[in-house]
Amino acid sequence: MAYRLTQYAHGGGCACKIPPGELEEVVSGLTGAKPTSPAGELLVGLDDGDDAAAVRIDGSRAVLATTDFFTPVVDDPYDWGRIAAANALSDVYAMGGIPVVAVNLLCWPRQTLPFELAAEALAGGARVCGDAGCHLAGGHSVDDPEPKYGLAVTGTADADRLLRNDSGRPGLPLSLTKPLGVGVLNTRHKATAERFDEAIEVMTTLNDEASRAAVGRGITCATDVTGFGLLGHLHKLARASGVTAVVDSAAVPLLDGARQAVREGFVSGGTKRNLDWVAPHAELSGVDADTALLLADAQTSGGLLLAGEIPGATVIGELVAMRGPTVVVR
Repeated sequence: MAYRLTQYAHGGGCACKIPPGELEEVVSGLTGAKPTSPAGELLVGLDDGDDAAAVRIDGSRAVLATTDFFTPVVDDPYDWGRIAAANALSDVYAMGGIPVVAVNLLCWPRQTLPFELAAEALAGGARVCGDAGCHLAGGHSVDDPEPKYGLAVTGTADADRLLRNDSGRPGLPLSLTKPLGVGVLNTRHKATAERFDEAIEVMTTLNDEASRAAVGRGITCATDVTGFGLLGHLHKLARASGVTAVVDSAAVPLLDGARQAVREGFVSGGTKRNLDWVAPHAELSGVDADTALLLADAQTSGGLLLAGEIPGATVIGELVAMRGPTVVVR
């Protein structure tokens, strides 16, 4: 029997995230919680919703901690495992760090889907961790009505050279390292079973080289583009940095077939919620509705969004002095 994993979940990939506005409400009361005898200096926590937590443990050494997991974004379990692992590791790269060790997080409907499929997903995750030079050691599993997989990742970084979402300043260019559109193509895949090899290639490509290039060039402001879409992550970066992000929509790279998928209605609920959340803080009158949805498309294992330039990245706009909206799209 051939199983289509995407049919066993209500959504897929990072489009399953709790909407950003609701999430911010939930965690708003946690920022004041502090340990009585901390083991190190907390450099990045909950305040600006950055990609990973960072703690200085001594001198210039920082430990990074993050976790990410989600329901199947594609039907093939091995590809799903690779995508989920690359996505989780991306949070460490988005902070300018190196992943050191990860543990599996597996939720499985044991009476519905055979464990052979879970084994394939775990194998895909192990393959990507191996490619990243990151140890994969153990993990945790639970019986769950929906399949879910991901990683908890610990990494290290230079505490004085972190990539953060609150360090943008006017005059810096905005660069994107991967094209947008995996969200709408994954939604189409879920509905039609069509396979989009380019989207899978994008989602399984690590952000390690881009991260190293950014740190090497002295870039200090970055985030990765995942479930909140380009507009959502831009809004968070600009808000945290006290600037406005101006985007040239024509410069934003898109996957083949992405615009057609939007025209044909393959748009996830997560993408629509992203746009609803950002719209009050953005100037979007310069683009049509389809383009706005693509810019808000919930990405899974997307690229790095950098306040600076590196080889191979596409310049899509710039940061300017705060002038009302956090994001302006032309």
